Amino acid sequence: MNLDDGLIDFDTRLAALDAAHLRRTRRVVAAVDGPRLRVDGSALLSFCSNDYLGLAQHPALIEAAQRAVACYGVGAGSSPMVSGQTAAHAALERELADFVSLPRALYFHAGYAANVGVVPALVGRGDAVFSDALNHACLIDGARLSRAEVQVYPHNDVDALERLLAASTARRKLVISDAVFSMDGDIAPVPQLLALCERHDALLMIDDAHGFGVLGKGGRGTAAHFGLHSPRLIYMATLGKAAGVSGAFVAGQESVIEWILQSARTYIFSTAAPAMIAEALRASLRVIDAEAWRREQLGRLIRQLRAGLAELPWRNPESPTAIQPLIIGGNQAALDVMAALRLQGLWVPAIRPPTVPKGTARLRITLSAAHTEADVARLVGALADVARHAAS
Repeated sequence: MNLDDGLIDFDTRLAALDAAHLRRTRRVVAAVDGPRLRVDGSALLSFCSNDYLGLAQHPALIEAAQRAVACYGVGAGSSPMVSGQTAAHAALERELADFVSLPRALYFHAGYAANVGVVPALVGRGDAVFSDALNHACLIDGARLSRAEVQVYPHNDVDALERLLAASTARRKLVISDAVFSMDGDIAPVPQLLALCERHDALLMIDDAHGFGVLGKGGRGTAAHFGLHSPRLIYMATLGKAAGVSGAFVAGQESVIEWILQSARTYIFSTAAPAMIAEALRASLRVIDAEAWRREQLGRLIRQLRAGLAELPWRNPESPTAIQPLIIGGNQAALDVMAALRLQGLWVPAIRPPTVPKGTARLRITLSAAHTEADVARLVGALADVARHAAS
């Protein structure tokens, strides 16, 4: 095969994506005010950001980052294991551990890097990973990279998981699960998962990307929501969603976190995040703690939206969180609804396979405390209008 044949092969693959309505497109976005954005030059009201508390443009976070730039500059220069760990990073890790009431925390520059690094640090050949069928891609990839035996159990099916755990003869057992599932917004049965791990001598790692800052007393996350404390629990959460900045952390027992620090390749061999990110995150923790009204506002908007969606012809599965899926079905149909909403000045993303199972293409509506009741009413009204036109 010559070079031209190889290039033609890529053209063929792209054409297949187009035929299945699966090619993804980036857009140029400029922040205006909270969920009000300028997208490819057009003013849109966004319902697609994971900025659940509306902190990405909070003055306290911006000021903290600006002060840090003046002190530390804009780059870390090396891995945290060399010279990239600053006083700002060390303070952030202490404060994250305190925030989630665990002995120690370790900060990663990205959530994906955290999961694909942590899972292989915890288990390897001769061990077993038990993974929920709807876990995020980073947990799935972390499990594959670990070279442990991977067993997938049906979504939130604790009975099936118990059978798998009971039958396993693996040296070490690790259960991994999203805490709040990113495409459906439902909450994992974490108390039952932890009980199974206690019973079958396994560790439990939860990815609380969409629960941290939102669920639990003071926004402490899904474990706090359920009142869970256990040395078997390894808690991971991202900081680019409700926390409004970027990165992620993993928290747990002192020896577990020290082992991850010594073993996670995505930590050891990555340049550290700039100190300005760490200082912005420290400010974010203070805001999350102090401004409870943001979680209260988000709760009101969730209830309002669900009441409105109940009147529409599309299915809105049960979700008590800021993630509200509206199942359309076909890929093109979901894209058509998205396009119709955009004509009305609303940006709600169509999510298609392989991100979600085939036949369940959807609008993934996400709410923020920065939205207003009028914003939600506008979205519901626009969806009702689209539904009427589709039926006529």
